[in-house]
Amino acid sequence: MNKPMILVVEDDKPIRKLITTTLETQGYKYHTAETGEASILEAVSSQPDLMILDLGLPDMDGVDIIRKVRAWSNLPIIVVSARSEDRDKIEALDAGADDYLTKPFSVEELLARLRVSLRRIRGDGEKLMKDSPFFANGNLRIDYAAGCVWLEGDEIHLTPIEYKLLCLLAKNVGKVLTHNYILHEIWGSPSYDIPALRVFMATLRKKIERSPSQPKVIQTHIGVGYRMLQAGDDSRVI
Repeated sequence: MNKPMILVVEDDKPIRKLITTTLETQGYKYHTAETGEASILEAVSSQPDLMILDLGLPDMDGVDIIRKVRAWSNLPIIVVSARSEDRDKIEALDAGADDYLTKPFSVEELLARLRVSLRRIRGDGEKLMKDSPFFANGNLRIDYAAGCVWLEGDEIHLTPIEYKLLCLLAKNVGKVLTHNYILHEIWGSPSYDIPALRVFMATLRKKIERSPSQPKVIQTHIGVGYRMLQAGDDSRVI
């Protein structure tokens, strides 16, 4: 089986070496770039399976790179940045990043985030091939055609808003969705208030989580948004 190709965009030599050495020990192939311009050229020429991106590059802001790549590609992008403010995370995620990891980071967590994104790529490919009306993630199952949801074999009853929220998270499994993105997709406007969104998420969790206080399905990224975890993923919140 072909090993995934990872594009590492990082101008700090020690961090770049840490990431590439970690990838090498796990059997991943990789290319590197130290500038924004080089990263875009590499993304076009080497056709990587995933990009690990630093935001603070010498010639271009990483958010601009995300926007440029998103204009022509759905390449998964994991941001690894020293910027830890919520507004920086939200800007990158709204621009199209799939995940955000703050420096300093553990290599174990980076690898976990990497595996989640790569599984999502395979899942998307399978959905395109099969055009399946079903979604399955661990004990959770959705029948999109029938509008039904099952948990551990038992059908659960959701309100229309809860069902739309669950489907949106399911179709982006493994990806952090910002509050504004969810509000726009569900209500058509980010002006709908975030506290109301939290209420809907809380009621949804009570129905699909066996222990809502220790969620295993829907993960909260405080101040940023929500993500549906893939079964078996134990990555931490941002």
